[in-house]
Parts: sequence; structure tokens; C-alpha cells
Amino acid sequence: MERRKRPRAPLINRKRAKAMRHDPVALEKFFWSHLRNRQLGGFKFRRQLPIGPYIADFVCAERMLIVELDGPFHAQRQSYDATRDAFLEEMGYRVWRFSNSDAADDWVSVLQSIKHELTASSPQPSPPIGGEGVLCNFREDAP
Repeated sequence: MERRKRPRAPLINRKRAKAMRHDPVALEKFFWSHLRNRQLGGFKFRRQLPIGPYIADFVCAERMLIVELDGPFHAQRQSYDATRDAFLEEMGYRVWRFSNSDAADDWVSVLQSIKHELTASSPQPSPPIGGEGVLCNFREDAP
């Protein structure tokens, strides 16, 4: 999927995201302590990042991956989440959702699965210019 430029978020969302970064819920604070400073596989994450009209919990822009920790109220917001995910996917992101209970009960596995997704989705090296291999000149008289 083509990567699109991230639209500037409305001012109210930028202010709300800033407030959310300064007063995170306990589980997000815990996860951030494991994602920040490139601790997960060397990948940079940002938290509470406004993207268009939405605010994403954790974003790895390098791999276009958004990680969402969903509280219990998301069960009543499935339609909203589907619309939100469709917008973010249209922007080129992949959205991974984890329930707060799964993230709290088995946080090691959640972090391992995120790391696996980040490393598994790394781009393959481009083939050499001019074909499948490198041309070598071998001399028959070389020792």
C-alpha cells in the first residue's frame, strides 16, 4: 500500500494528545516504558500521535505500524473503531489492537508479537542494478 503524507491534525486533537501524553493511563505508561528510546528491536515509537482526526496510542512510523491498547469501552465502539482503522489503513498504516486485559496479563507476549511484526515486515533488499546478480570478470590465468 502506498504511504501517504500524514494530514495535520486539528488543533483540539493536538492539545488533547499532549494532555494524554502528560497524564497517561497506567497500562499505557507501562507499555511506553518498554517502547521508548528504541528499546523494542531498535524501532522508534511515538505515543499519543495525532493522525488526521484521530489519536493513535503508539506509532512506529518507520514500519507504518500503529499499536492500540483498547479498554473495555471499545466493545461498544466497534463501528467507530472500524471507521478509524479504515482511515488509518488508507493512510498506509497497519493497526494492531490489543485489549487492556491481554496486554496486562501477558505483556511479554504482546511486546514479542509487536517486535516480530516489526522485524518480519522489514523491506527485502533490492536486487542489484542490472539484473539478478553481480557480474564478475574471472581470469583463467589468475592464481
